[in-house]
Amino acid sequence: MSMKYLIAAALITVPGTILAQDTPAPEGAEVYFVSLEDGDVVQSPVTVVFGLRGMGVAPAGTERESTGHHHLFLNRPPLGEGEEGADELLYGIPADNNHIHFGGGQTEVTLELEPGEYTMQLVMGDLNHIPHVPPIASDVITVTVE
Repeated sequence: MSMKYLIAAALITVPGTILAQDTPAPEGAEVYFVSLEDGDVVQSPVTVVFGLRGMGVAPAGTERESTGHHHLFLNRPPLGEGEEGADELLYGIPADNNHIHFGGGQTEVTLELEPGEYTMQLVMGDLNHIPHVPPIASDVITVTVE
């Protein structure tokens, strides 16, 4: 194999190695819902307040020990139970209608939701939007919007 192919192969694998870091979860860290409980019936707009114990909040891209930022999983399988299994978020939490990012360090959001049933889970992400190891995730709750 020529040197240019070896260099190309190395460059292709470097970004995955950089992103696929294992940011350790602080022992005892916990994320939870402050303003909602499983089974709540609410009206839109819905204010969701995030609680956190045992670690700090820092904006995405900030490398500071024992910190992370919030993500709200909306109407998707619980962390680790997605179609791709436990490694589904190895390269970062996607940004879409089912994965809402709070990379600015926000600790609450007000959502306009259509009437219906919604599942929600809070997941902490490290500076690169990758869940900590082990993941810091809330229980999944179900709320009904009338």
